[in-house]
Amino acid sequence: MAELLERTAGRVIVLDPAGRVLLFEGIDPGLQDGPRFWFTPGGGCEPGESIEAAARRELVEETGLRPIELHGPVLERRAEFEFDGGLLRQYEQFFVARVAADELGIVNEGFTDLERRSILGHRWWGVAELRSSGVEVYPEQLPDLVERLVAEVPC
Repeated sequence: MAELLERTAGRVIVLDPAGRVLLFEGIDPGLQDGPRFWFTPGGGCEPGESIEAAARRELVEETGLRPIELHGPVLERRAEFEFDGGLLRQYEQFFVARVAADELGIVNEGFTDLERRSILGHRWWGVAELRSSGVEVYPEQLPDLVERLVAEVPC
C-alpha cells in the first residue's frame, strides 16, 4: 500500500490582461507513460507558514513573479490522489493574481527535484480553449472559475 502524505497547499490562479490562465503541464513521475495534466502554480506549506504565504512563495519559485497582490482565497478543496508512488491527501486554497503576461520569468531554477521530474512546461489558456481541448485540468471547475474571476478581479 502507498504511503499516505497529508498536507496543506496554497495555489494561484494567474490571469493575464486577456483573461487567460497560466497553467503548468505535468506528469506523475512515478508512472511510466502516465497521463498528462494541467494545473496551477502552487504547493505545500512549510512548517509555520500560512497558506497565502505558501502560495506567494511557490509562485515566486515557479514563475519568478514578485511581489504580487493575491486575492482570495477564491476556492477551497480537498483532493486525494496518487503521485510519485505515494498517496497524497491535500487541503488546498486557491488565490488569484492578475499580471501582465510579459512579467512572467519562468525558469526552473526555483524548482525542486520532484518539480523538475514532473513539470513538462507551461502555457496560457483561454477559457474557450480549456473547455474545448479535452485536456485534464485541476481543479476540474477551473474554466468556470476563471470566467467568473476575469469579471470580478480587476487587472
